[in-house]
Amino acid sequence: MTSVTIRNVPDEVHRAIRVRAAQHGRSIEAEMRDILEAAVKPQGRIKLGSLLAEIGRKVNLTDEEFAVFESVRDRSPARAVSFDE
Repeated sequence: MTSVTIRNVPDEVHRAIRVRAAQHGRSIEAEMRDILEAAVKPQGRIKLGSLLAEIGRKVNLTDEEFAVFESVRDRSPARAVSFDE
């Protein structure tokens, strides 16, 4: 797992994170990981596969047609984008 260092965090922001971490029963580090994850992985996002399945239902695909798409669907999780060269 990668480590990240954040410099020059204002004192009031650090205090707020410390309070929030205490409220959730976590360390400051764990709280910051949770905040970052929530920021980059929003809960309400629409996933492409779900969107395509909904479109298929709207155009009245038959069960057989839908099964063909399901049989070739890649269910493995997508790899994270890397900006390293």
